[in-house]
Amino acid sequence: MPPDLLAIFYGLASGLTWGTGDFCGGLAAKKINSFVVVLIAHLFGTIILTILALLLREPWPGTRDLAIGAAAGVVGNLGLVAFYRALARNRMGLVASVTAAISAVVPVVVGAFLEGLPAPTQLLGFVLAVTAVVIISAAGGVGGLRLGDLPLPVLAGFGFASFFILIDQANSISVYWPLVSARTASVALITVVILFSGSWQRPGRAELPVILLAGFFDTAGNTLFTLAAAVGRLDIAAILSSLYPAATVLLAWFLLKERLTGQQWVGVVLALAALVLIAV
Repeated sequence: MPPDLLAIFYGLASGLTWGTGDFCGGLAAKKINSFVVVLIAHLFGTIILTILALLLREPWPGTRDLAIGAAAGVVGNLGLVAFYRALARNRMGLVASVTAAISAVVPVVVGAFLEGLPAPTQLLGFVLAVTAVVIISAAGGVGGLRLGDLPLPVLAGFGFASFFILIDQANSISVYWPLVSARTASVALITVVILFSGSWQRPGRAELPVILLAGFFDTAGNTLFTLAAAVGRLDIAAILSSLYPAATVLLAWFLLKERLTGQQWVGVVLALAALVLIAV
């Protein structure tokens, strides 16, 4: 498969897996403290990534890549905690809309500086993709979010965008080890927060499998995004990955009975059109 098409495949796959992971994490955060959800999910993800790196005999990266990976883990961790808290307090679709729009646009701007502007058709595809994300995920209309509800989704968006940018700079010779560094830093940070805040809660038998699923899908999304950025452009990888609210919202519609509107189906059509424009 040509590198450009492979990057598109990885980007879309990361969006689907991230969306599923966010749905699971949001469900768990409704019953368990979001810090605990992130800690267990990331600890599980660290184990998965370490096993993969060892099995594939990846070369050990330099200090620079590990340091950048750790920084990515810290900012991504802050974004994920903010996202889970926002999901637990507000409708999933509205939160995902704001977060995804910011996390998509910021890497596009940075990618333009680092790699130059993409083709005009791809730029149009970017615009359609961001529009589609907002429409698809804004269940009930964007007016459902009050001004006081915005800080957490906005913080989550910038946290995710910073993760995208940093992890793209950390994969010079390895894919999994920088992600292990990111997850290790995340686990260390969130452990300190839990210890000092006294917010530890033991998950029940019903919550633990959901948290582990969140960790699995979040780890898969991170890996697929890193692969997409490695074989293609950062902006394309970020835009396609930003379609993750589609999976989150469709799962909320199917399992939680959150109603999809006609506008959201328009968003699906726009997303498909964006995919075509980005791929050509």
